[in-house]
Amino acid sequence: MPVSCTVVVPTIGRPSLDVLLDALAAAPGPRPAELVVVDDRPEGPPLAVQRPGLPPVRVVRTGGGGPARARNLGWRTARTEWIAFLDDDVVPDADWYERLAQDLGGLPADVAGSQGRVRVPLPEDRRPTDWERGTAGLATSAWITADLAYRRAALAAVGGFDERFPRAFREDSDLALRVMDTGARLVRGQRWITHPVRPVDRWVSVRVQAGNADDVLMRRLHGPGWRDRAQAALGRRPQHLALTAAGLAAVGLAAARRPRAAAAAALAWAAGTAEFAWARIAPGPRDRAEVTTMALTSAAIPPLATWHWLRGVVRHRRVTPWRGLPDLVLFDRDGTLVHDFPYNGDPAWVRPVDGAREALDALRARGVRVGVVTNQSGVARGIITREQVDACTARLDELLGPFDTVQVCPHGPDDGCSCRKPAPGMVKAACAELGVDPARTVVVGDIGADVEAAAAAGAVGILVPTPVTRKQEVAAAPRRAATLAAAVDDVLAGRW
Repeated sequence: MPVSCTVVVPTIGRPSLDVLLDALAAAPGPRPAELVVVDDRPEGPPLAVQRPGLPPVRVVRTGGGGPARARNLGWRTARTEWIAFLDDDVVPDADWYERLAQDLGGLPADVAGSQGRVRVPLPEDRRPTDWERGTAGLATSAWITADLAYRRAALAAVGGFDERFPRAFREDSDLALRVMDTGARLVRGQRWITHPVRPVDRWVSVRVQAGNADDVLMRRLHGPGWRDRAQAALGRRPQHLALTAAGLAAVGLAAARRPRAAAAAALAWAAGTAEFAWARIAPGPRDRAEVTTMALTSAAIPPLATWHWLRGVVRHRRVTPWRGLPDLVLFDRDGTLVHDFPYNGDPAWVRPVDGAREALDALRARGVRVGVVTNQSGVARGIITREQVDACTARLDELLGPFDTVQVCPHGPDDGCSCRKPAPGMVKAACAELGVDPARTVVVGDIGADVEAAAAAGAVGILVPTPVTRKQEVAAAPRRAATLAAAVDDVLAGRW
């Protein structure tokens, strides 16, 4: 049986994307269901991604949210069992499609992910530079998303990538640890990609020190043993801290007019900096450009690494576990999405509340599915017909759609049905229709029955009161928002 898989490629439009797409177009083997290219540029013309030989291609845009958000948007918009992530600067082997199908086919249910294998070509006519050696470390790194396939259900269960990691660093290790914390396993497959060393300027090693703040976030989230679990080396941060302290001591002692002590501290700083520079120079080509770069950056790296580490300590001191976005947000219709005209059967009176369209579009833009769950007891009471309800639903879709699911209960309060809110029937039916776990679902409504239906289904309810909402219902609601827009803002911020 063919594996149901979507390939997701986040990109900022680098020229390497064309190399990747050309390789995927030319490779033989079974095509995945879809290729989703996530354009993570803040702006710019459409990417030219179409070429013969590719699977069906779809481009979605984040507006510049960073690699974690880009990957999240990619998998959220996919509907296949497996999501295979590829970076836009890798080149898959010619048999990549075939190997991917073999790697994923028949995996036991407790395996949530399969990592591909990475080779990093280094120059044959000289020793590699410091940057080239660092890139070569990708070949032995654990759970990097340069080529890593996850079950979509596993991603949904943990909320996907933690978007508090702002750069392509540690966000993949964090995801892997959270997935494994659910009891799932990650394995290595037999497919291969080549990860070329991209050209950089001499200051790249200085810029990447910002990742020290992300290391603090990892420790806050996963405890002091996270490095062993993620197979991540400590590096030279203790030495960087000592060098920074020596440099600050030299300046401070000189200002305090203690020249001998200042000279001793300065000597310690100079000796430590020289040792650090030589450790980077010795294994490299030792040409003038490399030696100059190593000398300059070796003086700058320790204080910058320490600064970013301290910044992370302050910024992440109250961090909470990542929850991510829900897979589905269901809205009550009357009083929540549109103004409430009791027992309305006239599409002309379907009038959205302020901000409804923008709120729904904000969810769609992040890959969150949206739906409607509405009680329409006017049908059972003989006040309106089901045809009128459907006409109003069609008008709602014109104004605020498209919706991924619409659930309508036409029964009265005495009919004893399982769908009328506060019963959970419509919420459960919407989740079943879309294959969504109720625990990853939010229900937004204006009365207590909406919140109660969510709780009964195992979902999360958010009450958006109106002037007619009963005070006791407002007081009893565990989560409230002043407006529909505020409720959606809370959801997008992970507060649900």
